[in-house]
Amino acid sequence: MSVESPEDIIALKKIGKIVAETIHTMFAKMEAGMTTMELEAIGSSILESYGARSAPKLCYDYPHATMISVNEEVAHGSPSERVLQDGDMVNIDVSAELDGYFADSGYSMPVGKNNKRANRLCRAGKEALEAALSVARDGRRIRDVETAVNKVARKHGFSVIQNLVGHGVGRHLHEAPENIPFWGNRKDERRFEAGTVLTLEPFLSTGPRYVRNTGQGLTVGTPPGNYTVQYEHTIVITRGEPIILTAA
Repeated sequence: MSVESPEDIIALKKIGKIVAETIHTMFAKMEAGMTTMELEAIGSSILESYGARSAPKLCYDYPHATMISVNEEVAHGSPSERVLQDGDMVNIDVSAELDGYFADSGYSMPVGKNNKRANRLCRAGKEALEAALSVARDGRRIRDVETAVNKVARKHGFSVIQNLVGHGVGRHLHEAPENIPFWGNRKDERRFEAGTVLTLEPFLSTGPRYVRNTGQGLTVGTPPGNYTVQYEHTIVITRGEPIILTAA
């Protein structure tokens, strides 16, 4: 969507704050020995307490309130009786709707504090999102995000997942513009436009550059033994720094 009034910003910030709180609380309560379904119950309860609705459930008849991916699962993981182990890499993706407005965010974190490889990847992933946000300005080329994220990944010795991308959001979970950025398309001359609501969500990995469907619903992943992290914000494009709607 494109923001048309101050009221739009207020409503988007409201659902963005709910999404951010849901993710933050889920990670704060995450611990080894709990199942991803127990983690899902925490997130579902928070959304329900605000009267917010799960966007995947609302838009695509997804059976759960949140998406939780573990280790080789990269995105769109379905909560289950899988028990979290110390050192597991966990990604939580929450998107929700309130009063006709949508926000979408994702965050990755290992269980426990002793997985040095995972922690190093997390630091690089956060830096990649900051790099992407730094070029998200009115008039800048959308594919400048690709350049910025690749630079961070190479510096830290990681790869970028190229078949997972950002997207427009606001009045629906997925809107135009699509494919942000359109990885590898050097002819993409689209530019960011002030007022546009969209997500930036680079995925950094320990090796693979593409994900595939795992055969478990919507879940996509990489071969076992790999880690991937995602950090995602819903933002509004301006002439200066973007408005981050899903900041904690």
